[in-house]
Amino acid sequence: MTRTARRLGGVARRLRGDRGSEAIQAAIVTPLLVTFLCLAVAAGRIVMAGGKVDAAAEDAARAASIERTHGAASSAASQAATRSLGDQGVTCSSSSVSVDAGGLTVPVGQVGYVTVTVQCTVPFGDLLLPGTPGSKTMTSTFRSVVDAYRSREG
Repeated sequence: MTRTARRLGGVARRLRGDRGSEAIQAAIVTPLLVTFLCLAVAAGRIVMAGGKVDAAAEDAARAASIERTHGAASSAASQAATRSLGDQGVTCSSSSVSVDAGGLTVPVGQVGYVTVTVQCTVPFGDLLLPGTPGSKTMTSTFRSVVDAYRSREG
């Protein structure tokens, strides 16, 4: 046998020894890629929900600052936050709206502020990614100015 034939025989033996390595690599890499994709979707959902909760807090604070009484401000803020989150397609497993309407009690001619805090718990159960938390609570606070010359009820 010549040297060339021996070399080719050795190469052929090495190539036969690598059979199935692509399947093993695919079996290792595929779950990692799926996990990365699920984490990217979860991160996107967190970022999008955070922005939408911010917008809901802004809407709620503005709605509360237009009212004249604390009770009406709380009711308007809750309705505005719920409507805003619903319009933006955010599904909260639980949500709460907290209103500080102290600015409605300042005398006419002085600037007051209404502060609203919106909390929304965003679920991740539909991602089917083992190890991810079941949900994340997003919180946003916004402060709106009460018109200094608008009449108020005590």
